[in-house]
Parts: sequence; structure tokens; C-alpha cells
Amino acid sequence: MTNDTTATTMRARITQRIRNISIRRLMLYVVLAGISIVFLLPLEVAFVTSLKSGVAVGRTLPFLPPGLEGLTFQNWTRAFELLKQGLVNSLILVVPVTIISAGMGSLAAYGLTRTDWRGQVPILLLIVAGVFLPTQAAIVPLSRFWSIYVPLEQILAPVWQLPLLHEYHSDLLALMITDIAFGLPICTVLFRSYYKGLSDEMVEAAMVDGASLFSIYRRIIFPLSGPMFAVTLIYQFTQVWNSFLFPLIIMVSSNNPAAPVTLSLAGIGASLEGTNYGLRMAGALLTALPTLIVFLLFGERFAEGVVGRT
Repeated sequence: MTNDTTATTMRARITQRIRNISIRRLMLYVVLAGISIVFLLPLEVAFVTSLKSGVAVGRTLPFLPPGLEGLTFQNWTRAFELLKQGLVNSLILVVPVTIISAGMGSLAAYGLTRTDWRGQVPILLLIVAGVFLPTQAAIVPLSRFWSIYVPLEQILAPVWQLPLLHEYHSDLLALMITDIAFGLPICTVLFRSYYKGLSDEMVEAAMVDGASLFSIYRRIIFPLSGPMFAVTLIYQFTQVWNSFLFPLIIMVSSNNPAAPVTLSLAGIGASLEGTNYGLRMAGALLTALPTLIVFLLFGERFAEGVVGRT
């Protein structure tokens, strides 16, 4: 009797909830489901294709999984073998670039926000203009700058004789400097907008106590900058990791030993026999994996920085 009463009560609750769902809410769920499918379908197609053999790619629809005869994991192992040097190069590139860009952007924003000095406005306008500078406009200047005016391979020739260093690392160093230069303006603007929203009470109290500008930054501003550091680190990491134009300008070809993974990915799976789509999809997913890991690790701090919460 008790079981029947419980079942009846549950059915009544479910029926009541179904009745409470309005047509408007139902349409909202349908639209959200459709948007989710639009965003997730390309990822599903890429993953499924990466598990298909060359024959299975031609015989099955892109979004359908292969049968047991067409299932293979060789695309992933082969993609890792082809891209492992590019992954290492990208890691060597992106870590210092991301940290230096965020650190310098924070210091520059602090100087533009918490201090008053002559020429501050023109410098700020120049930095803001740098945010809107199209990267395509730098193709010829960058190529001539690093190849003719500042050939690091020749200037730092003794350095490349040190253990673990090679001449092709000069291209990696040039790419680091370029990425820092182009990433610094946006990092500075983001930090400045964040620092504008911080309370002045603690800073004023520290100034009354005789703290220097650097002490104020180190003891007050820097500890409060965690959310915005997460924003700039994720943004800059993603931008540098996914960058293709700058590596192409500086390194020219994917055959360069210092080529990052995005440049190495451009030539993967192409041959005279045709395109190996399974290999390309596996390489693309493998290349995108680090950025996904970064978002999963720092996503909450990223959201805090975006909404400006400390």
C-alpha cells in the first residue's frame, strides 16, 4: 500500500512539472539543444574521423562511427610521432611568452593607473592603438626585420654553441619576441581596466604609511590581480599556441626544426596519393588538447576576471 502511494505521488509530481513547463520554456530548451548540436557536431565529426581508416573515411558518413573493420588508432600514434617536436617547440615558446606578456602588462597597467606622470595619455593611446594593429600589416616588416636588420642567428652566434642550443633556436627566439610585442598591448589594456575597478582605500593607506610604488604593487595590487592574470594567461596562451601567421613569416616552412605545432600541422596528412583525413583530424585534436586543458584548469579564475570580481 505504501509503495503504491509513493508511486502515485511521484507520478503526480512528474505530471505537475510537465504541466508547469510553458511553451516558451520548451522552445528555449529546443533552441539551446540546437545550438549545442551545432557547436558539438564538428568536434564529434573530427573525433570519429580520427578513428577511421582511409577506406572507412570514404565509405561512411563523416558523423557516423566506423565499424570494427574500419576502426584504427594508428592515426593518433602517427600524428603524435609527426607533431611531437612541434608540440615541444610550442611549449617552449608559449610558456615564457605568456608569463612575460602578463607580467609586463600588469606592471605597465599599474604605471598607467596608479601613478601620474607627464606623457601618460599619449603612451596609453599608443598602447590602445597597438591592440587594433592588424597582424597582416606586419608581414613584410617582420620578415625584413628578422632576416636583414636583426639576424639573431649571426648576432648570437656564440650562444648557439652552448649545450642543448642550436642555430635554429634563433627563429624560436625571434618568434618569442614578436609574440610578446603583439600580446603586450591587449594585456596592458585588460589589466588597466581591472585596476580601475579596484578600491583606492588600501593604496592610499599604504602611501600614508610611506610604502613605495613597487611595495604597493607587490603587497597589494599583485595579490589582487589573480583573476585578471588568469584571463590574460589563458588569452595569451591560446593566441600564441594557435598562432600560424607569425611562425610562417619567421620560419617560412614546416620543415624548420623550430617550427611550432600549428606550422607542423599544416603539412600533415598530405601526399601524392591524396589527403589522409583521419590523420589530419587526429593531429588537429592533439594540437587543440593543451588549450582545452588550460581552460579546464583556470576556467573558474577566468570567469572571475571577466566579471571583475576579486
